[in-house]
Amino acid sequence: MFRNLTQALLLVGGLLTVSAVADEPMTLHARSRIEVEHGTNRWHSTVEPIAWKPSETCIVVCDMWDDHWCKQSAARVGEMAPKMNAVIKAAREKGMFIIHCPSDTMEFYKDYPQRKLAQSARVVKTELPLERWVYLDKAREGDKLPIDDTDGGCDCDPPVKNYRAWSRQHAAIEIADQDAITDSAEAFYLMKQKGIQNVIVMGVHTNMCVLGRPFSIRQMVRQGQNVVLMRDMTDTMYNPAKAPFVSHFTGNDLIAEHIEQYWCPTITSTDFVGGEAFRFKDDTRKHVAILMSEPEYKTEVSLTEFARTELGKHFKVSLVYGDAKDGSVLPGLDVLKTADLMLVSMRRRTMLPEQLAIIREFVAAGKPVVGIRTANHSFCLRNMPAPEGRVDWPEFDKDVIGGSYTNHHAAGPETKVSPAEGSNAAPELLENVNITELVGQGSLYEVSPLQPTATPLLIGSIPDKPSEPIAWVNKRADGGTTFYTSLGHVGDFEQPAFRQLLKNACLVLSHRP
Repeated sequence: MFRNLTQALLLVGGLLTVSAVADEPMTLHARSRIEVEHGTNRWHSTVEPIAWKPSETCIVVCDMWDDHWCKQSAARVGEMAPKMNAVIKAAREKGMFIIHCPSDTMEFYKDYPQRKLAQSARVVKTELPLERWVYLDKAREGDKLPIDDTDGGCDCDPPVKNYRAWSRQHAAIEIADQDAITDSAEAFYLMKQKGIQNVIVMGVHTNMCVLGRPFSIRQMVRQGQNVVLMRDMTDTMYNPAKAPFVSHFTGNDLIAEHIEQYWCPTITSTDFVGGEAFRFKDDTRKHVAILMSEPEYKTEVSLTEFARTELGKHFKVSLVYGDAKDGSVLPGLDVLKTADLMLVSMRRRTMLPEQLAIIREFVAAGKPVVGIRTANHSFCLRNMPAPEGRVDWPEFDKDVIGGSYTNHHAAGPETKVSPAEGSNAAPELLENVNITELVGQGSLYEVSPLQPTATPLLIGSIPDKPSEPIAWVNKRADGGTTFYTSLGHVGDFEQPAFRQLLKNACLVLSHRP
C-alpha cells in the first residue's frame, strides 16, 4: 500500500503520473573528511554512498531570498536559483518533502496554505532546546571558522553596509501545493510529524544561516537527524580582503570542508539531476590536486601550508594524503578525476591497481603535472618489484618527469643555483623568482642525463661534484607538460624564491592549452 496518495501520484499538466510508488532508496554520494592522524589538522576527503528513502527525506531551502544587501551575494543567488529549482523539482517527483525557509519573510506568506501547513504542525518535545540561532560550538568545531567574516562578508567594491533587503523567497524557486513554508522550529515539528529523519540542506549562506538557523545544520544534527549539505547549491558571505585572503569561491570551499569535518557530509546536485555540479560563472579557478605521501621531507606539512597561503587565491585545491598506516594508499584520490593539474610529492610507493590507474589516466589525457623532490621515484621501490596485490610505475621518472634519477649526493653542502643555458625558453616559469636568493637546502639529486624531451631551467652545483639540472620542463609523448624540481626540502619552502617558482609552475601549466 502507498503511504499516502501524494507519494504515489503527482498531477502534472493535467495527467496523473506514477512517482515514488515503491519508495525505493535513493543513493547519495556523501563526502566526509576524516583526520589523517589525530592532532595533525590534515584531513582525508572521502566519498561513500548512502541510501535514503524519499518518504523519510526532506529538502530544506535556507534563505534563498529575492534580494540581499550585498549585491554580489544577491547576484549569485539569482544565478543559482534556476538550477536549485530543477533539483527541488526532481526531489519532489521522487516523493521528498520540500520545506522552504526564507527567514524573516513570513508576513509575505501569511495566507499561503503551505505556510498554514507549517503552522499546524504539532509541537514536539525535544531533549535539547530548538534555539532560534545555534552559534559556533567551540567544543566541537574549534574557536573560529576558517574564514574571517567579521566585516559581514560582503565582497562588493566597496562593501555594502548591512541593511534589510529581502521580502520573500527568490521567485525562480517554485513552491508546490504539497510543500511547506516556515522560518522556525516548525520545520522540525513537520519532520517528526511526517516520519522524516533525513535532511538535505541547500541555500545560503554556509557560514551563517546554513549553519545557524533553527531548521538547518547545527540544529538538525543536535536533534539527531541525518543531515547532508548540497555543497554546490550554496554560497558563503566572505570578502577576500579578509583572512585567509583567498578567492571568494575558495572561502566557500573552506566552509564546506569545515562542515564535512565537524557536522555532516556533503553531496552535489548531480545525484538528482546528473550532469556537472553547479559552478558560479565567476568561479574560473583551475583545480589542482596535490598528492602527498613521503616520510622524509614532511611535504604533507609544507605543501599544505603552501596551498593555504599561495594557491587559494587562484585555485580550487584538493589535498590528498597517504594513509597513516599505509602510505601507498591515497584516500580520496578520486578528486584527481576532475582536476586540471596534478602536483606530486610521493616517494617509493607501490599502489593499489585501481588508484594507480586513476593517476595513469590523468597523465595519459595529456594533463599537466608538477613534481617536486622525490616525485621522480614516486611509484616504485628501489631495485624491487611491487609486492603482491600492488602495482608500480618505474618508468614514471623517464616518461613523465623526463629525468634519469639514480641517487643523490651526501647531505651537507648547500646547492648553489644558477640559470641553465637557454632557460629563457620558459621565462614565465622564472618570473619574479630571485635566483640569487635561491639555495638548495637538501642533498643534490643525480638526474643526468635528462630525456631528450626535457629542457633544463635551473642548474645546481656543489663542491667537487658534477653539476646537475634541478628544475626543468618535460614535453611528454602524451602531449602534456611536466614541470619538475628536485628542490622541496623543508628549508627550500622557507625561501620566497622557491615558493614563487612552484606557484609559477602551477599557474603556467594549468593555463596552458
